[in-house]
Amino acid sequence: MEKFSLAIIAFVLTIGCGNQQINHTEFDKKAAEDILIGHVNLEGLKSAPFNEWFNAEFEYFQQDDSSLNTINKDNFIDHVKITMVLGNWCGDSKREVPRFYKILEYLQYDLSNMTVICVNTRKTAKGTNVEQLDIQKVPTFIFYKEGIELGRIIETPKLSLEKDMAEIVGQ
Repeated sequence: MEKFSLAIIAFVLTIGCGNQQINHTEFDKKAAEDILIGHVNLEGLKSAPFNEWFNAEFEYFQQDDSSLNTINKDNFIDHVKITMVLGNWCGDSKREVPRFYKILEYLQYDLSNMTVICVNTRKTAKGTNVEQLDIQKVPTFIFYKEGIELGRIIETPKLSLEKDMAEIVGQ
């Protein structure tokens, strides 16, 4: 009986995990191009054709170390979760997302603590919880600590990504 129960659990987990596609692309009629849709990771953003804009902005951007050094890195790395919602068809996303990744690299943030969702031009993505996030503009970076939202950076930073992050996550 125990082996049977384990087999059922393994089967259910396999089915559940198989439904979550990562780095899926589809053609968006309004954007008139292939887009990433749903859950993605850094590898998806660094894959062709998205790597052209991602790599260029990532290499170009120089983060503001002094602003980032005000962040308590241990607190940030160990306790802050991030949800990033972007549209790879959006100019603001193409600018801010590579910069955000460069900042996270500088802070040595564990990317497994971040959820990344690409949306279509209607700001939806099947198989995600994006509808519950009330996304009006992309990119949107949402910061959480212990399941409570600390704040958001929406579309473009107020001051800079670094200063806005420091203000949201605290010292």
